[in-house]
Amino acid sequence: MIKNTLSFSLLTILFLFSLSCTGTKQLDSPSNTQAGESQLSVSEIERPLPYPIDVPNAFLNAVENGTRSADGQPGENYWQNYASYQLSAQIDPDSHTLFGESSIEYFNYSPDNLDVIVVELAQNLHKEGTPKKETTEITGGKELQRVHANGRDLEPISMFQRWTQNASGYIIDGTRLYIFPDEQLSSGNSMSFEFEWSFEIPQQGASGRMGRSRDNLYFIGYWYPQIAVYDDVYGWMDDSFLGNAEFYHGFADYELSVTMPADWLVMGTGEFLNPEETLSPRTLERYKQAGNSDEVITIVDFDELYDATLRNDDELLTWKFSSTQIRDVAFSATLESKWDGTRTPVGDLSGDGQTEYSRINSFYRAEAPLWSEQAEYGQHSIQFLSDYTKLPYPWPHMTSVEGAGIIGGGMEFPMMTVIGDYNNAGAVRLYGVTAHELAHMWFPMILSTNERRYTWIDEGYTSFHTNEANKDYYGDRFDNNDIFGGYLQIAGTDLEGEMMRWSDFHYPGPAYGVASYPKPASVLAALRGVLGNDLFLEAHHELIERWKYKHPYPWDIFNTIEDVAGRDLSWFWRAWYYETWTLDQAVADVFSDNNRQTIVIEDRGDVPMPVLLEITFANGETIERKVAVDHWLQGHRTKELIIDSDSQIVRIEIDPENHFPDVNPSNNIWERGN
Repeated sequence: MIKNTLSFSLLTILFLFSLSCTGTKQLDSPSNTQAGESQLSVSEIERPLPYPIDVPNAFLNAVENGTRSADGQPGENYWQNYASYQLSAQIDPDSHTLFGESSIEYFNYSPDNLDVIVVELAQNLHKEGTPKKETTEITGGKELQRVHANGRDLEPISMFQRWTQNASGYIIDGTRLYIFPDEQLSSGNSMSFEFEWSFEIPQQGASGRMGRSRDNLYFIGYWYPQIAVYDDVYGWMDDSFLGNAEFYHGFADYELSVTMPADWLVMGTGEFLNPEETLSPRTLERYKQAGNSDEVITIVDFDELYDATLRNDDELLTWKFSSTQIRDVAFSATLESKWDGTRTPVGDLSGDGQTEYSRINSFYRAEAPLWSEQAEYGQHSIQFLSDYTKLPYPWPHMTSVEGAGIIGGGMEFPMMTVIGDYNNAGAVRLYGVTAHELAHMWFPMILSTNERRYTWIDEGYTSFHTNEANKDYYGDRFDNNDIFGGYLQIAGTDLEGEMMRWSDFHYPGPAYGVASYPKPASVLAALRGVLGNDLFLEAHHELIERWKYKHPYPWDIFNTIEDVAGRDLSWFWRAWYYETWTLDQAVADVFSDNNRQTIVIEDRGDVPMPVLLEITFANGETIERKVAVDHWLQGHRTKELIIDSDSQIVRIEIDPENHFPDVNPSNNIWERGN
């Protein structure tokens, strides 16, 4: 898509032209051919071979311009636009209406002059006639009372007016607002915007990612006019929000104020600025105690809700929060929820050699008894993930809100998550969803990826991190099969879609979910098996360090891992990310000639991977052997291994440590006599 242009639908109407953003050109990488491997002729090749991955021309142009690099580093010319938001919200519980106001300063650090500013109006998903991926509650969407830009109020205009008269104003197209200010926003300058709006809060808003429940709970996200990302690869990111694929947001500073009737408890993204002005003396004392306690403290119990907050003549309270360099803000308001609090160590954030801590908050209603342990789950998740990623959790709190009636699973926002009660799923699943939503604080809240197109990045990495957290918390109860299973149930069938397919364009059915969650997590486990744990973690940590608070695309990830590993892994990316090929390694035969024993390995799937063998002899000796991936990359299907030993082979197992998601593990083991 051309930078600084409109969505495709508007482009068509305005008779503009778009450029292709896909191609087959690939960044330079070494050949797969290795010495000592026989190169088959074309007629002899027995299998599909991974061909070079598709790298979009838009990304290659970014490399050429020096904003990205061929080795996966942000380029020396890398830039990001930035914003500063002042947001205020007030909810009327009688009508379930949110009234909002905002002022924004938007900084254009790009080299481009911007004639149009794109803003997301996610609540318009709930407007009649707006494109949707699924049945959605109709509440009327967002009513804009004021749009102010460049020093004056703007009025709606038609596309015809914009095209024929170059008129300033704004156009609403589904979940996108296109602002045409009087003057362009030139490179290096900023522009101010102001909005006033309101909307009826849906029960299950944004496809169950925000909403209201039982007249005693609001969880508010996807709620304010948010300037879209303008990046160095595609320019304006104006893909519509269809209720399926989530978000791609830029970083900004936020000042948030939330006004509610005085008996509601509020928590939101950011540092809680005015607890002394909102919490009753007893609640305030326990809040302070919880912030310094390694044990879970009941800040407000169910029978204490009647005087948990300060009361005043106005019968309203305003709660204030402040945050810097984050992607989004959300907040909760609870009327009948217990509030548990504690702290958890996150590591050395400031570099002074001292361990620092973050608050853990948990709000839940009496109908969610499993949540009595949820604050402890939050403690472990944040501490474990800070250590595993080598990036300490950077924010003052992490708050979980039980939101049965809004959501069954969980949904993440910076410092805030809403999760179902998990009464039927059980405590183990509640820990897992807690770890999952909190793992999102790294992907995509710190590594801000484009979820609208590449959901597999944030959900795949997060599913992988969740399984690692499960292993740490529950020990041997979890292993790689807990992520492999979700992928293998449709692997290689017509139900599966490629991971690199844009998120909202997957086939109907399970294709989107599998390509976004268990398959990319399984592939990360397989990558760890290829590289070894130490090198994998080195690459993993380097990826996080390079791209924290930036916008990595898939090819930045691929290039970074190859750079750290010192290996061409294009075969891996093609086979796993761009195709729906499967892995099926088999012990096909074992035969002997005196002391010489031959093992026949067949690669029956299309994904080429190294074969890791554990061979056991009658005398109890065990040895390991490996078939390098290069053998399969030459087009072979079969490999014979010669073992010289006086003792008979009695057992052979492929991938004994279960690194790889093999579609048919039954042929991975051979035992004498079977």
